[in-house]
Amino acid sequence: VQLQASGGGLVQAGGCLRLSCASSRRTSSNNAVGWFRQTPGKEREFVTSISWSGGSTNYANSVKGRFTISRDRAKNTVYLQMNSLKPEDTAVYFCAAARSSYSSSDARDYIYWGQGTLVTVSS
Repeated sequence: VQLQASGGGLVQAGGCLRLSCASSRRTSSNNAVGWFRQTPGKEREFVTSISWSGGSTNYANSVKGRFTISRDRAKNTVYLQMNSLKPEDTAVYFCAAARSSYSSSDARDYIYWGQGTLVTVSS
């Protein structure tokens, strides 16, 4: 499974972006998908995840109420809508597919990773 994250860019604080994570294989539609982010010198941080059905989602406290994850299984694509962006949201965002269909915040549960897309929020 190959994952391709896109949609990153430069935005002012308070703005919004939508990231996309496209999968190369239909099989991945049976897997939960998560978004993680990382800044230089820090560990990769969980952002949000969604179960294979789309019926279960998890969010980090830092993004609750601002970010929304969704998936279109017909298109093998997961989206991350990011609103009310803050400078501290600046990071490289990675999408990943889990080994199971259950939503998880643990990076160890994810076995396929995309290459990352850079989000920069200016103050």
